[in-house]
Amino acid sequence: MGLQFDKSRQCWDRARQVIPGGVNSPVRAFKNVSLSGEEAVPPFISSACGAEVTDIDGNIYLDYVGSWGPMILGHSAEPITQAISAALKNGTSFGAPTKAEVDFAEMLVELVPALEMVRLVNSGTEATMSALRLARGVTGRDYVIKCDGCYHGHSDSFLVSAGSGVATFGLPGTPGVPEAAAQLTLSVPFNDLSAVEQAVQNAGEDKVAALIVEPVPGNMGLVLPKPGYLQGLRQICDRFGIVLIFDEVMSGFRVSLGGAGQRFEVAPDMVTLGKVIGGGLPVGAFGGRKELMSQLAPSGPVYQAGTLSGNPLGVAAGMAALSEIKRLDPYPALEELAKRWCSGMQQAADKHSVAFRASCIGSMLGFFFTDKVVENYADAKSADAKLFVNFFHEMLNRGIYLAPSPFEAGFLSTAHTNEQIDRTIAAADESFAAIA
Repeated sequence: MGLQFDKSRQCWDRARQVIPGGVNSPVRAFKNVSLSGEEAVPPFISSACGAEVTDIDGNIYLDYVGSWGPMILGHSAEPITQAISAALKNGTSFGAPTKAEVDFAEMLVELVPALEMVRLVNSGTEATMSALRLARGVTGRDYVIKCDGCYHGHSDSFLVSAGSGVATFGLPGTPGVPEAAAQLTLSVPFNDLSAVEQAVQNAGEDKVAALIVEPVPGNMGLVLPKPGYLQGLRQICDRFGIVLIFDEVMSGFRVSLGGAGQRFEVAPDMVTLGKVIGGGLPVGAFGGRKELMSQLAPSGPVYQAGTLSGNPLGVAAGMAALSEIKRLDPYPALEELAKRWCSGMQQAADKHSVAFRASCIGSMLGFFFTDKVVENYADAKSADAKLFVNFFHEMLNRGIYLAPSPFEAGFLSTAHTNEQIDRTIAAADESFAAIA
């Protein structure tokens, strides 16, 4: 069994001549899922519809990457493509306020309980970077606390013990981040409140501006918060006057309509958003309590800007996506699909005596090749990476497209069906048999 990648291989050879590493984001590369000395070739995608993607060689895959999270309505969802087409007729960018921006901001404030005001940006990285600057500006403090394995974009402050591509390639950080910037970032294990308390003491009780966390981490694989953990973070931040930022770029509109904050009944001071809210276009947002957000320029002294922020096409796609999500209320059905996937995958692994832990929440999926519950980044790194690589290729050869990294969550969409889940489980059964 094997797929043909002749055209993708040709494109890959060309790409590496003009694009660093052949990709425009490191996690898209197949470098860390190579089976031999030669780097594996990623399929170059030509089109996508529903729950499937097609590469330039004509191979069709059942997709669990979902463009790394945005495609909760599936690929080429008609409400989104129609909205983009309609907006395109009026222009691509104005560099001036639009009514659509106001409509979109009002919708976000309506749907996400923690948002009283919101500002649109162009990416999740911009959102987290801007939220941290605002927290520092308002508090007059410099330190930020984050969690090992959580990924908050590629700005300097957050590339310390980070997840996603940084974890995939085994990097403690990255060259190019000044030591002075890294020293202001304190990274602690996820799910460990005592470590947070100790970090505050190490920095100084009045020195920490913000604590930023993925409430449901998806960038070290899917890891669930322990009961009481998020509530404990809220209490610590209240005690020391620290701005609590929930990075919901990934979990926003994935685990519930109002995000993880709503699901776990914890109110952060600020929230960052991306992925789903752009409907597949580059859109991010950050927001929170009015007293904080009003300190942004031009109403306040903390500067933040963006030439293409709130651009008409992104806003149209985002409005269409959120309107359709609100209309469908897909969360109960998506959660049932996720449970079907999770239990089926676990049963298939158990059948072949493969150490394996599957998990899910909302429409997010995860698994590790280990027999222990994964609670933090250290646990995630201890899982069997070689088994993951072998499993990944067995699944790919059976037409199942998983993230090419053990440190990335998977995603369902409203386009996925019970039959497709069952097909995935059948492919997993064969794949586990092959690697056991």
